[in-house]
Amino acid sequence: MQIELGGKTAVITGAGRGIGRDIALSLAREGVHVVACDLNDDDIARVARELAAIDPRSRGYTCDVRDSVGIAELIAETHNDLGSIDILVNNAGVVGDAPIDELDERTWDLIQDVNVKGTFLMCQAVAPYMKKQRSGRIINAASFAAISPRVRSVAYATSKAAVAHFTRGLAGELGPWNITVNAYAPGMIPTQMNRFAELPDDKQSELLDTLTLRRWGSTDDIANLICFLASDQASYITGTLIDVSGGKLATQIPSEAYQAD
Repeated sequence: MQIELGGKTAVITGAGRGIGRDIALSLAREGVHVVACDLNDDDIARVARELAAIDPRSRGYTCDVRDSVGIAELIAETHNDLGSIDILVNNAGVVGDAPIDELDERTWDLIQDVNVKGTFLMCQAVAPYMKKQRSGRIINAASFAAISPRVRSVAYATSKAAVAHFTRGLAGELGPWNITVNAYAPGMIPTQMNRFAELPDDKQSELLDTLTLRRWGSTDDIANLICFLASDQASYITGTLIDVSGGKLATQIPSEAYQAD
């Protein structure tokens, strides 16, 4: 099976580093004109240089997903310059762990604004363009926390559960225009945000014991899924939340399979 994405245009948020960066570079290698967005100037400048080396028409923008005016300008400029908006990947997100009685209101608001409102604003901005061309792929970052929350992560888990439900609702709304909307739930992918790979060995081992495939995932695991969901091969998949966690808690005690007889 050949994934054909050449000549399409993708907008990716949170693309300055980690999973977002690898999604952007992977799509560019598939021939996609990538518009990579991030709030951090230095991060996005570096990614823009990496993208330009692959595809001169790809570019980077500093963008705050909470800014509806800035988003509208970005999407309009992208459409004018590149001719279409074929793929949107809402990868931008923030975390904030604290017990509920210690969680301050500003942290709660920030997490909901970036993770939920940011996804809404980006989808709202691209929808008219995708409707007009009667095609599109919207792919939203949820999290395994949307399926099974961690202790002290109620704000983050709530936001990602909202993204998963928003994805299903939007899939129904945009289906008549041949626009698919899906979400992905990364599990234990070491990044600069979660720092899994920097934990003490015993803590890493404890976390790996919860995985059916007892190893850390990689950003490539997510990027490969995004390339598939963005392609025509996934044209009949919509309204789904795809678990990319190596079988996290697929069984009650996955580590039993790794124990010696």
